[in-house]
Amino acid sequence: MSLSHLYQDGEGHMDEDEDEHENFEITDWDLQNEFNPNRQRRWQTKEEATYGVWAERDSDEERPSFGGKRARDYSAPVSFISAGLKKGAAEEAELEDSDDEEKPAKQEDFPKDFGPKKLKTGGNFKPSQKGFVGGTKSFMDFGSWERHTKGIGQKLLQKMGYVPGRGLGKNAQGIINPIEAKQRKGKGAVGAYGSERTTQSLQDFPVVDSDEEAEEEFQKELSQWRKDPSGSKKKPKYSYKTVEELKAKGRVSKKLTAPQKELSQVKVIDMTGREQKVYYSYSQISHKHSIPDDGPPPPSQPPPPPGKEVKAPGFTLPELEHNLQLLIELTEQEIIQSDRQLQYERDLVVTLSHELEQTAAVLRREERVLANLGRVLELVEECERRLQPGCADPLTLAECARVFETLQDKYYEEYRMSDRVDLAVAIVYPLMREHFKDWDPLKDCTFGTEILARWKRLLENDQILSHGGQDLSADAFHRLIWEVWMPLVRNIVGQWQPRDCEPMVDFLDSWAHIIPVWVLDNILDQLIFPRLQKEVENWNPLTDTVPIHSWVHPWLPLMQARLEPLYSPIRSKLASALQKWHPSDGSAKLILQPWKEVFTPGSWEAFMVKNIVPKLGMCLGELVINPHQQHMDAFYWVLDWEGMLSVSSLVGLLEKHFFPKWLQVLCSWLSNSPNYEEITKWYLGWKSMFSDQVLAHPSVKDKFNEALDIMNRAVSSNVGAYMQPGARENIAYLTHTERRKDFQYEAMQERREAENMAQRGIGVAASSVPMNFKDLIQTKAEEHNIVFMPVIGKRHEGKQLYTFGRIVIYIDRGVVFVQGEKTWVPTSLQSLIDMAK
Repeated sequence: MSLSHLYQDGEGHMDEDEDEHENFEITDWDLQNEFNPNRQRRWQTKEEATYGVWAERDSDEERPSFGGKRARDYSAPVSFISAGLKKGAAEEAELEDSDDEEKPAKQEDFPKDFGPKKLKTGGNFKPSQKGFVGGTKSFMDFGSWERHTKGIGQKLLQKMGYVPGRGLGKNAQGIINPIEAKQRKGKGAVGAYGSERTTQSLQDFPVVDSDEEAEEEFQKELSQWRKDPSGSKKKPKYSYKTVEELKAKGRVSKKLTAPQKELSQVKVIDMTGREQKVYYSYSQISHKHSIPDDGPPPPSQPPPPPGKEVKAPGFTLPELEHNLQLLIELTEQEIIQSDRQLQYERDLVVTLSHELEQTAAVLRREERVLANLGRVLELVEECERRLQPGCADPLTLAECARVFETLQDKYYEEYRMSDRVDLAVAIVYPLMREHFKDWDPLKDCTFGTEILARWKRLLENDQILSHGGQDLSADAFHRLIWEVWMPLVRNIVGQWQPRDCEPMVDFLDSWAHIIPVWVLDNILDQLIFPRLQKEVENWNPLTDTVPIHSWVHPWLPLMQARLEPLYSPIRSKLASALQKWHPSDGSAKLILQPWKEVFTPGSWEAFMVKNIVPKLGMCLGELVINPHQQHMDAFYWVLDWEGMLSVSSLVGLLEKHFFPKWLQVLCSWLSNSPNYEEITKWYLGWKSMFSDQVLAHPSVKDKFNEALDIMNRAVSSNVGAYMQPGARENIAYLTHTERRKDFQYEAMQERREAENMAQRGIGVAASSVPMNFKDLIQTKAEEHNIVFMPVIGKRHEGKQLYTFGRIVIYIDRGVVFVQGEKTWVPTSLQSLIDMAK
């Protein structure tokens, strides 16, 4: 708003020394001019259109303002409007004292409209309410301004259901009369002149008075600016601290975490007061005392306004208060320190009592140990006395063992902690040398085993044994074996003959569970193996009458893989000996047979293929097959090696050197009007020469089936010529019988394999499961009572044909093929069962 009314002179004119001020408030003239559509409009002049705001205008045409536009006299002196006289300080103090003595104001002393009231909001409107109760103005001319327009607004409202004289909305809850404005009396704030509600507002939004709530809110607001709402002086509140609270505070502050302990050692320089102060922890800052006259006054006591006297308190001694506060805090610190010292002394008493108990227990234990050590020393001194030469009662090895057993049983701790090595060296070793001085291990291999087994339990260090070590300085028994027993063994091995291996093997077997493992390894690696290696180098398989396996194989249980370096020179010597060998000499098989399980399978097969198979092939090549006069010696020489050779090597020999000649002889015989009965016997005789393992091989089986096919073709091709009676039937019967045998052998092999797998741990349930697809078909045929059997002499692409009921099938890689009209069709097992039924 404009402040021009403050600068008027006595005659009501503006001060002409001041610049002109433009008032931008909305006045009644602005409202009347804005809402009067028929007002007289002033047309813009040409000069105003050209120069805009810089155009010159008459003052009469300008818009009126609050202060008016009057000529100013800038030469007149400045004068102000009087606002009253200022009261003196004494009068103001009297007014303040009188205000303090007044009773608390009540709400009734204030105007009725000053207190808070609650309005009924729009939530109190009911759907049946057709309009507001308020409103005295007639609304017959509502929308009369539309006579100057086309009336589109009124028409749109009527189309949407508006009824003249009623409020808007679904339930006609809208107000009908326009909002009325009430002019404020002065220029004060809102509510400064009482309630500003209009009659329409009171009718449309009636208030709900609540006397109790209004009184409570009034007192609450009044207490915000008064010193004491009750008007009485407050009594001082005193805070008391007990000794227990101080002790608890001291205990809590003592339990600092690691970062707090670090901060407690920080040097702090305080420059907030008149003088610089140095603290050695942050905690000292929290205990800093407020010294009087040391800094600005607290913010809670603002300085008095100028011209007003400060009312001095009745009792103000800041120095005394400061000293009293210091005494209180010092007393608190003394109480806390005394409590901490007391707690420390109590803890110290508990700790010392506990240490006293422990020390007493250690003292009792040490006294017991000293007593035990005294008795142990007596036993040891007694043994030393009896070991002296010339003693009437010399110490024997058995008595010495009993002394050590006593030490181990009754004084176990002292025995385990004592130096058993030095004790055994001084007492046991001389007795042990005397006991074994006349011992011959090859003649009496078990001599002294019981005594050394007894001393092993007494002297062996369990810790060294568990770690697998061989520290002679830490284990008395290992040192006893190495220094007393081992020299005797070295002398015996140096005189031992490797070809006489039985006594040495028996000796080491008897002592293997007594002597340490590393001692036995030393004997085998450093003493036994060099002697065997040297003997193998001197062995000649052509001249030596003692087979080499007789004095090498007994070492297998003890040496095992240590003998591997000996096998290569042995195979080399055997190969050189077989260069001039003939299969008719059976001694080679006797020499080689023990080595089959010793050599690795690969090295054994390579040795046989290189040295034996060529000789057997040459022997079969010299075999003459003559049905009328057959010599079988060469054939027997070859078959003797069946267990020595692998099945594949033997079958390879037969395919290359035997079956071509045998089939050729059969064809020649069948082409000269033979006696088929003799041919049948000849076929069965040759087949009986082979073992089941060889006959089960597919190649051998195919060769014999080929011979049957040749005989069947020979019988079938002589139709119309002279034929021996019953020859065709005999050959057909022979073929059927042989095929059935093959089928039965296959089933037996499969059943045997299933039994072996069941014995290996697969279980009864797994053994009952069919092992292949053919067994599954056979199981299903048995369940549905369908005949399933092979067709004799019938194959399709090398696959055996079977009859499943009246259907002919064959099996190929787990798939069933059924014979159709022109081709074989794969089918499922269930479809096969349905077709067979």
